[in-house]
Amino acid sequence: MTKFACRVLRWYSRNARILPWRSRVDPYRTWVSEVMLQQTRVETVLPYFDRWLARFPSIRELAAASESTVLGVWEGLGYYSRARNLHRAARLIVREFDGRIPSDTGTLRQLPGIGPYTAGAVASIAFGGDEPVLDGNIRRVFARAFYVKAAVKSRAAEKRLWSLATEHLPQGRAGEFNQALMDLGSMVCLPRHPRCDACPVDAVCEARKRGVQARLPVRERRRPLPHLVVGAAVITRRDHVLIVRRASKGLLGGLWEFPKATLSTTPRNVRELESRLPAALEEAYALKVRNPRPVGMIQHAYSHFRVTVHAFRCGTGSAASRVGFRWVTTDRLSQYPMGRVDRRIAERLQRSKA
Repeated sequence: MTKFACRVLRWYSRNARILPWRSRVDPYRTWVSEVMLQQTRVETVLPYFDRWLARFPSIRELAAASESTVLGVWEGLGYYSRARNLHRAARLIVREFDGRIPSDTGTLRQLPGIGPYTAGAVASIAFGGDEPVLDGNIRRVFARAFYVKAAVKSRAAEKRLWSLATEHLPQGRAGEFNQALMDLGSMVCLPRHPRCDACPVDAVCEARKRGVQARLPVRERRRPLPHLVVGAAVITRRDHVLIVRRASKGLLGGLWEFPKATLSTTPRNVRELESRLPAALEEAYALKVRNPRPVGMIQHAYSHFRVTVHAFRCGTGSAASRVGFRWVTTDRLSQYPMGRVDRRIAERLQRSKA
C-alpha cells in the first residue's frame, strides 16, 4: 500500500460520513446511490434515496413499475435520463440476469446509464472488486496531491489521473479507498477553500508545497450559456387545463408539461411573444389558442442553457385530441411528473384555485 493510500484510509476510518447507502452493503442500493449522486450533492440526494427505496425496495419492484411512476418518485432531482436509465437497466437485469446486478465492470458498462465511474464504484463498493474510480472530488484530490497541471478534462490529465488512481489503489480495499477519496474531496479538499490544515495528505501534497492548491485542478474557461425565451400556454376549458407528455428520449423525457413554443428568433418583449405565441403553438402542436394573457415568468438554468419561460393563460377553439395531450383538473396536476419550471406553473394554478 502506498503512503498516500495509507494516510487516506487512516483518515477515513475516523471521519467517514454516515450515509444510508453505506449502512448495508447491497449492489442495488450502491447502484441507485451512485446514479443519484451524479452531478448532485449528497445533501440533495438523501431524501430522494429514502423515498426511492421506500417505493422500489428491490430491483424487481423497480422493473415492474411504469415509467411515469419512476419519474414521479424522481421528480425534483433533475437529470431525468438517470431515472429512465435506472428503469431500463432494471428491466434488462431482471430479464437477462435473473434480477442480479453483474459484478464485473465490463458487463456493468453495457447497462443503460452506466459509464466507467459508476461501473467501477459498484464493482468496488458492492462486490469488493479492485477497480479504481474517478469523479469530480477524486480528480480534484489527485490533481492537487500530485500536481497535475493539465486542464482536468483534457486527454493528458485524464490519462494521468487514471494512472494515479490505479497506482495507489490498495488491493482488497478498493471500495473503502474509493469512498475515502470521495469523502476527502467533499469534506476537506474543497473546490474553493481547501481545508489543508485538516487534510491527511497535507504533508505529501505537491500543490500545497507550491502554494497553488486553490488554483488546481485547472479548468477550461466556460462559455456563456445560451439563453432561450419560451412561451408556455396554460390552456383552460371549464375546470380543466391541458398538459402534454414529452417524448421519452431527450431533455425531461417522459415528463408532462404545458404546451410550449420556442420562437426561431428571440422576441424583443413580452408583448411580441404574446402576439407570436398562437402561430408557434399551431405549428408545433396543430393546436389553436386564443386570447393569450400573461400570468407570470419563470427563469431556470439547465446544464447547457438558460431559459426564461413566460406563461400565458389561453382559451382554445380546438379539441386538442392529439396523442400525448391530456385534460386534467388543477387539483390532479400533482399526480403527473413534471420538470421544475412546469411544476412551478402548476403550483401557481393550484394556489389560485385555493
